[in-house]
Amino acid sequence: MTPSPELSRRGFLKRTTLAAAGAAAVPTLVPRGALAAAHQPGANDRVVIGFVGTGGRARQLMDHVPEGGRIVAISDCFPQRMTETLKQKGTDWKTYPDYHKMFDAERLDAVVVATPDHARVLPCIHACQAGLDVYAEKPLTLTIAEGRVLVGAARKYKRVFQVGSQQRTMEMNRFACEFVRNGGLGKLHTILGVNYPGPNVYTGLPEQPIPEGLDWDRWCAQTPLRPYNPQLQFGWMGWRAYSGGQMTNWGAHGLDQVQWALGVSESGPVEIWPETEGPNGQVRMRYANGVLLRLELEKGPMGGAIFIGDRGKIEINRNKFTTNPPDLIKDPPEPATAEIWEGPGWIARPHIQNWLDCIKTRERPNADVEIGHRSISVCHLANIAREVGRKLQWDPEHETFIGDDEANCFLDRPKRKGYELPDPV
Repeated sequence: MTPSPELSRRGFLKRTTLAAAGAAAVPTLVPRGALAAAHQPGANDRVVIGFVGTGGRARQLMDHVPEGGRIVAISDCFPQRMTETLKQKGTDWKTYPDYHKMFDAERLDAVVVATPDHARVLPCIHACQAGLDVYAEKPLTLTIAEGRVLVGAARKYKRVFQVGSQQRTMEMNRFACEFVRNGGLGKLHTILGVNYPGPNVYTGLPEQPIPEGLDWDRWCAQTPLRPYNPQLQFGWMGWRAYSGGQMTNWGAHGLDQVQWALGVSESGPVEIWPETEGPNGQVRMRYANGVLLRLELEKGPMGGAIFIGDRGKIEINRNKFTTNPPDLIKDPPEPATAEIWEGPGWIARPHIQNWLDCIKTRERPNADVEIGHRSISVCHLANIAREVGRKLQWDPEHETFIGDDEANCFLDRPKRKGYELPDPV
């Protein structure tokens, strides 16, 4: 059962209320979809969950898993991280340096994947092949091409796949985006967004001893096997080989709200160009309806954008919005709809609850994999425009640059042997 891409307010509030109440080389993986189908949790069963990745964000998510989920195992290629996690959480979850072994040994229903960006897609695909439903942190992908393969895998194996864009479950954000989409600003013409910085290009770091127990080969995953340096392991977000920088980190939230408010959650812009030069240059995009997106704010709503139309403007940010004129909206949501996100440990809890609910119903969750792929693709497009330094024409239906072979080379990257993705489906 697949609901409409844009939920009604009543249906969304129902989901939100329920969520608040619920307060080395990689071997080929053999699909186990039939086994998983036989083990699909019933309405009263707790969803049995494993974690891939046990860093800081993963530990936050562990605290946010509602009562409807039960964590039984964790996996990390750095065993020291798992030991620290068990001590911090005061638990005895099973530990696995190799997530394949966790998938094989544990009777899981679902998995949370919270690895660094460059190592995220492959375990997500393997989880789908193993018949597991998936919650993947954002940014969902390192490249646009691997995102399309991931969506294909989720659909082929009929998985419930939620992306960690938790603003898709926040009523304040849903209301504000729907207000824009339904013409509340009159004719929308301009969107102002933050000029999120891009990543640095790796130019070399001195080699240091690999920490005891760390499987550095597995950590590097699809990327080149570079000499170990802690700046790579713990500062990976600053390097292009492993991440798109803040453009994909915070941009995954802010540009997701742009997509949502425009009603193009499963599409994208048609034109992208750099307005100023350099890896952190301002970028502009145009959508098929003529709306211009200007990524130029040095300070602004990191989790959203400013939407400007004939009747006024609205600034959408995480779990809040403001308008000019102040009385532009006559029937705003009750403040209580925002308060459920303000308690300790609640940042992602309703969003994970939505995922758990959909695992039972087999509906698509609020931030389905296609939505997550399309939103992060906009971030990748911005970084590519900065890279090539010229105007690009984008075909969102076929996900390719029109008449630009050089730009199309940036849609994917060579992957190290043993970490290739399966053929697109």
